[in-house]
Amino acid sequence: MDDFKGDVDKESCSKSINETVNGSHQFTIKGYSLAKGMGAGRCIPSDVFNVGGYDWAIYFYPDGKNPEDSSMYVSVFIALASEGTDVRALFELTLVDQSGKGKHKVHSHFDRALESGPYSLKYRGSMWGYKRFFRRTTLETSDYLKDDCLIMNCTVGVVRTRLEGPKQYSISVPPSDMGRGFKELLESESGCDIDFQNCLAKVLPQLEAYVHDSSCCVTRKNKKNSEGFRHLEESCPSMLCELLKTLASGDENSSLLSGRKRSGSSLLGVDLADGAPAESANPNGRRLRRRF
Repeated sequence: MDDFKGDVDKESCSKSINETVNGSHQFTIKGYSLAKGMGAGRCIPSDVFNVGGYDWAIYFYPDGKNPEDSSMYVSVFIALASEGTDVRALFELTLVDQSGKGKHKVHSHFDRALESGPYSLKYRGSMWGYKRFFRRTTLETSDYLKDDCLIMNCTVGVVRTRLEGPKQYSISVPPSDMGRGFKELLESESGCDIDFQNCLAKVLPQLEAYVHDSSCCVTRKNKKNSEGFRHLEESCPSMLCELLKTLASGDENSSLLSGRKRSGSSLLGVDLADGAPAESANPNGRRLRRRF
């Protein structure tokens, strides 16, 4: 049986990460005794603080939140003070022991997070806390009240869920400087594997006889009999074609003999015969300085 050679699907993965963004706020109430008698349902709010992108506030009810409790308890709540829908969070309220013994009164939602999960606040003004946070008569005789002052710490942990997929890596590619590289290479002539000077040096002597021909015509027969032309034809065919076209045209203004001005006055740096600029007479009696 032939081996199965079907396409194999690429594997993919993702990860959902649930975590809390935590923040704390300390709320101090000075002149507690003056706050009593406000009436049930009336509160002293803390300043607004931000945790996890949401605003929060602590509400302290010195006469309790519920009228039916007849001011027997103080109430404490944490409220969502900004717009939000179904904001899930964990809370902790701590009434600080001011005696230095460290016996703080702690009500924590963090401790039972695995049991009941985070608390969900549906809209702005939603609260989490305790209507019967502390019996008032007991509070007023405890170490939590000192110099008519109460201190409460509040911790909020906003639950966030983020999706993590395969990490994408990117490499910054610098702009190309190939043009500058080619320019430097041509100027330095380092690493060249074609030597046009050596190539043409073998056929310049051969072209001398043809240059003296006033008609500037080169026959196919003479070309074939020239060893230099055979070498040029095999090694530099495109250059040969250009030379033949120029020589056959008889136009001394466009021919390679009037040439481009270059350092060394030669064809790609090579003189026709002995390395020096050569001169000859044209049919009109004027002397021509031959350059390629």
